[in-house]
Amino acid sequence: MGFDQISLKGRALRLLSGREHSRAELQRKLQVHETEPGELARALDELEAKGFISEQRVLESVVHRRAGKMGAMRVRQELQAKGLSADAVARAVAELQGSEVARAREVWRKKFGAPPVDAAERGRQMRFLAARGFGTDTIRRVVSGGDED
Repeated sequence: MGFDQISLKGRALRLLSGREHSRAELQRKLQVHETEPGELARALDELEAKGFISEQRVLESVVHRRAGKMGAMRVRQELQAKGLSADAVARAVAELQGSEVARAREVWRKKFGAPPVDAAERGRQMRFLAARGFGTDTIRRVVSGGDED
């Protein structure tokens, strides 16, 4: 390998300097740069052993960034797309479920702030919350304005 080429480990560190990435994400992004079989796996093993790749940090990062704006279903989808273990995803989503209504209410308040005046507006508000990954029961409670905490 010449000096003009960046090593796989260097590419991985460059990606990790921007945000946390799971091993599966790094694998997907870097496999096109692998020149010999097993080279990428060795580089990722080494980075994982040194603590540069951490499933727990990826999980915490996604939950921290997304929980204020997204519902548990959307956060679950993003965590699964990152290739995290099913147990870790289930635990994170279970923790989010407890604050689902309060988070949905805050997202709704920032966007709309007032209850719908007609059925069309009600549908628009409900679709907005559904697109953010909130569940139907949560959406009904928030849009109807009842059940204030």
